[in-house]
Amino acid sequence: MPEDSSSIDYAMEKASGPHFSGLDSSSPPNSSVISSLSHLRSVVSSSSSSSSSSPASEAPKQPFIIGVTGGTASGKTTVCDMIIQQLHDQRVVLVNQDSFYRGLTSEELQRAQEYNFDHPDAFDNEQLLHCAETLKSGLPYQVPIYDFKIHQRRSDTFRQVNASDVIILEGILIFHDSRVRNLMNMKIFVDTDADVRLARRIRRDTAERGRDVISVLEQYAKFVKPAFDDFVLPTKKYADVIIPRGGDNHVAVDLITQHIHTKLGQHDLCKIYPNVYVIQSTFQIRGMHTLIREKDISKHDFVFYSDRLIRLVVEHGLGHLPFTEKQVVTPTGAVYTGVDFCKKLCGVSIIRSGESMENALRACCKGIKIGKILIHRDGDNGKQLIYEKLPHDISERHVLLLDPVLATGNSANQAIELLIQKGVPESHIIFLNLISAPEGIHCVCKRFPALKIVTSEIDQGLNQEFRVIPGLGEFGDRYFGTDEEDQ
Repeated sequence: MPEDSSSIDYAMEKASGPHFSGLDSSSPPNSSVISSLSHLRSVVSSSSSSSSSSPASEAPKQPFIIGVTGGTASGKTTVCDMIIQQLHDQRVVLVNQDSFYRGLTSEELQRAQEYNFDHPDAFDNEQLLHCAETLKSGLPYQVPIYDFKIHQRRSDTFRQVNASDVIILEGILIFHDSRVRNLMNMKIFVDTDADVRLARRIRRDTAERGRDVISVLEQYAKFVKPAFDDFVLPTKKYADVIIPRGGDNHVAVDLITQHIHTKLGQHDLCKIYPNVYVIQSTFQIRGMHTLIREKDISKHDFVFYSDRLIRLVVEHGLGHLPFTEKQVVTPTGAVYTGVDFCKKLCGVSIIRSGESMENALRACCKGIKIGKILIHRDGDNGKQLIYEKLPHDISERHVLLLDPVLATGNSANQAIELLIQKGVPESHIIFLNLISAPEGIHCVCKRFPALKIVTSEIDQGLNQEFRVIPGLGEFGDRYFGTDEEDQ
């Protein structure tokens, strides 16, 4: 059993994650699989009451850390690469334990062939722990680069690793230090046949690390295999997921990837940020999205279907305003108990794309006041407010902030900050948009947790040019007909 298994946090995390052996369906179950399933049942049983009553278990505020270990050349890096490739975005970072090898002393260098690189003392565990803690706290870290040909860390360069939603720690002894192990939310053990691992190690060390076959075999027999039996294999008991055959086991990798997708997808964002609302998807909504995302759609059709979607988003946003109970008498003489609309309300559009949403708001709210904010874009980090015209009593109103696309979130943050400076309570702001990038949602919600976001779809993410992918292009240009193709 993993340590601290009786704690509520541990049980809740176990109950929320997948637990499987990674075997093909045609393979017979083994004792480790049965043990894992039995452990899962006991954890779920013991934690169900706690997890159901604690919303914090569904709203993690720190990165999801995955530990991946296994014998040398078992396919750990391949498994990690497959996971990252299937996620195809920028929200996962990989940190290799190999980067934290200690540089050999002059005496150790003279006997490098006899040095045991598979022993826990070969690693700088304190720096590895500091790296993991720093990334988990949301800060970047400069990971050292180890040169296996000279057995020293490179002094002229390092690898800059930024904190992300998912952090993968990979290495043969990544589970050995309990302090590092306790930081992990999921632990994976890659289990590969010893002969296969030896063949892979020979190919790797001769091609990438400048060693000859004889030295590799001698090192394997003298250090690698004994270290695996003494230090690596015993940590298998800490694993939540066991993957036989490493990177060849696509079923297991797919299941892990699906779990991470769930952690990073729309529904998870709504769990992480309960103030994010995605309108219920229907074939009509998906069809309209398909039409407005098509690059060759006519301007008339783009405006028509965009207006339909905007109206749905506006109606949904209005549903989050406060209401008061109201009774009326119907033409039949009966009394109907309903609600009265919020009276103190206004819209604020972020020029110029946000102006495309004003007509839908006016159609829903007769006589509504609408203010405007213009943010000048000068690079991704150079947002500058250059114009604002808002109702004089905006501090007394609920505000519907209008912008069809939430990308990085920088412009939105500046507009929201302005509204707060004008006296609008953060909880009185509802941000309406058609599509949102996860990066923008994180940016806005972390800074303004009391604000509400209403959107019709959450897209995959941002590209290197900070454009939403798959996105729908420059919305303002397409809506108002000022893109180059229409000129």
